[in-house]
Amino acid sequence: MGEPNSSTGRWADLGDLLRRLRRQADLSQRELAARAGVPQATVARIESGRAVDARYRTVERLVRAAGGQVRFDAGPVDDARRLPAPVPHDELRDQAGRRYPAHLDVWEVHEPKDWPGAWWAEWYNLPPEKWPLPLPPATYEVNREYRDRRREAEWVRASVTIRRVTEALAATSWRFVAELPGGDLVGELRAHEQSPHLYWGGEERPGEREIVIDGLLVADCYRQLGIGRRLVEALVEEVRGTGIAVVRALTQEPGIHFLLACGFELEASRPAALRLDLAASASRRR
Repeated sequence: MGEPNSSTGRWADLGDLLRRLRRQADLSQRELAARAGVPQATVARIESGRAVDARYRTVERLVRAAGGQVRFDAGPVDDARRLPAPVPHDELRDQAGRRYPAHLDVWEVHEPKDWPGAWWAEWYNLPPEKWPLPLPPATYEVNREYRDRRREAEWVRASVTIRRVTEALAATSWRFVAELPGGDLVGELRAHEQSPHLYWGGEERPGEREIVIDGLLVADCYRQLGIGRRLVEALVEEVRGTGIAVVRALTQEPGIHFLLACGFELEASRPAALRLDLAASASRRR
C-alpha cells in the first residue's frame, strides 16, 4: 500500500483493499477490529468510504491485522498482482443499499430454492403471487462450516478431472475415473461390451455392438456436483465412432432420474426386475 495522497485519491481504494484483505483472512469486520484494537465502527466507515481522514496508524494496524503489509512507494502502485483477489460479490447490494459481508459467500436469489429463508414456508410449489414475502436480491450463509463445505464443493467441481483407464483391463471392458489434483479418486464408472447376437443367435451385424454400464459410483461427500454426469458423458464421447450403437444400463431410483437427465430413455420392451419376498408373503397368509 502506498503513501496517502488526497490529490490522487490513493485512499479512495482503501475500503476495497481492506475488504479484499478481510476476505483473504476470513475475518468479519468485528473480528478484524478486535485483532487491530480499533472500534468496529471505524472499520465500517473506512470500507464505506466515509472515513476520509483515517489516521495512518489506524490503517496500518488494520492492514497488518488482516495479514497485509504497509510500505511506501515512490510512484503509484499499478501492479494488480500484488493485491488480494477482489471480493466477487462487491457489486451486490441489499434492500437498504448496503454491501454484503466481504468474508462470506453471497449468491443472487432468483427463486425460492436459492434462499435458505424460504424453506420453512414451503414456497417451492407456490406461484410467485402467493409467496409470503418478497425475495431478497441476494443471500449468504453465516454458518462457516456450511460455507466451507460450499467452497470446497465449488473447488472440487472446478478441479476434478475425468480420464479413461486402460491398464489391466480386457479389450471389451471400459473404466473411467474422476480424480482430484492430488490423485484422490472421487468417482468411477465401469462398463463392458456385449453383442446381442450372442443371446438371439445369428451373425453379428454392423451397429449391433452395445455397452452395458456395470456401475457408477461417486463419493458421498462429492455428490450433486455433476461428477457422475461427466463420467457418463466421457463414456459416450469415447464410444462415438467405434461401431458401438447403444449404451444400456439397469438401475433403480434415484439412478433412473439421473440417467434420464443424461439422455437415456426408458425401454418398456425390456423385462422388469421383480422380487418375491417369501418371508413376507408367508406372514400375510398366516
